Amino acid sequence: MRSYRTLFRTPEFTPFLLSYAAFAAAQTIGALALGTLVFQATGSPLLSAVSMFGPQLAKLAGATFLLSGADRLPPRAILSGLALAFAAGTAMLALPGLPVAAVFAVVLAQGLIASLGGGARSGLLTEILSKDGYVLGRSVFNMLWGLMQVAGFATGAALLTLLTPRTCLLLAAALYVMSALATRLGLTARPPRSSGRPSVSATWRTNALLWSSRPRRLTYLGLWIPNGLVVGCESLYISYAPGAAGTLFACGALGMFLGDVAVGRLVPPASRPRLAVPLRLLLATPYLFFVLQPGAALSAVAAVVASVGFGASLVLQERLMSLTPDDLAGQALGLHSVGMSTMQGVSAALAGVVAQLSSPAAAMTVLAFGSVAVTLTLAVLGRHEERQPAIPT
Repeated sequence: MRSYRTLFRTPEFTPFLLSYAAFAAAQTIGALALGTLVFQATGSPLLSAVSMFGPQLAKLAGATFLLSGADRLPPRAILSGLALAFAAGTAMLALPGLPVAAVFAVVLAQGLIASLGGGARSGLLTEILSKDGYVLGRSVFNMLWGLMQVAGFATGAALLTLLTPRTCLLLAAALYVMSALATRLGLTARPPRSSGRPSVSATWRTNALLWSSRPRRLTYLGLWIPNGLVVGCESLYISYAPGAAGTLFACGALGMFLGDVAVGRLVPPASRPRLAVPLRLLLATPYLFFVLQPGAALSAVAAVVASVGFGASLVLQERLMSLTPDDLAGQALGLHSVGMSTMQGVSAALAGVVAQLSSPAAAMTVLAFGSVAVTLTLAVLGRHEERQPAIPT
């Protein structure tokens, strides 16, 4: 599958995409509103960064206890229920006078249940599309996420000049409800991909199997760490440039969109594996120059250029799927999603701590250097595996 026309002619792909669009818009507007609300209340770069990205840490607990449900529960029920749960939690965050501790309790609970979403959504995509269409379909989802971030952060920034952060949170809750309705009405009820009841033991067994392969381990680490450290840089936009944070987030989303278009549609499949390392280096390198504290315009350009490198995730996800049996696709992609989200949360917290002790610009530079170092290390470790044929285990 090499054309968008063929992709959009595939039954259920369009409603699936629209439900994800509403969910992504809700997350984007809600995250900016919440980060702004916490920063206004506390003046803390650490708490602001953690409020936006810290909930990702809770997905680690979800991966431990819940992730087997990604293949063992009906995917439509998972996704519609998840959207409704996020709607309720986001509406709760808009309550006046809610203590900061209660805010974090709600967002961490959202992160816990969100651990099922990535695996269920990605696994369902492998059912809606043929296997050779996964990268193109995944790239469209990533491009949509980028567009929703551009639109969401730009719209959110505009709305925050007219409305309070709490009102913006209520708008995000309404978008989550729309996502749940689109999922329930637009998708066919499918049975679980794998037999058996979801359980902690089943989650652990499959995670251990997925982690037992050295090529898969290196692929997972490549998906998680360089990406996560750069998201830690992004988590400091509000404290680095409070008046231009929405613009920086939108520019980063634009760059991600461009990278996904290039990798998913323009790069031939045979050439994709060679781009994994260069794209990950591109992802981090522009942030090395933030130590010079560039102004808003140069920072926006750097955000666009760097975020093109997020296209490396498509290359590595394709490799992960080539190394994974079909009946474990949901949990394999869910483990990727959870690990990536967890690393993003850890990096946001780390970035906040370093920024608290030094400055946001210094923290961005430190995390970018770490991302480059990890990418080069993994490239050396994986050189032997990249010469071997992909054999599912």
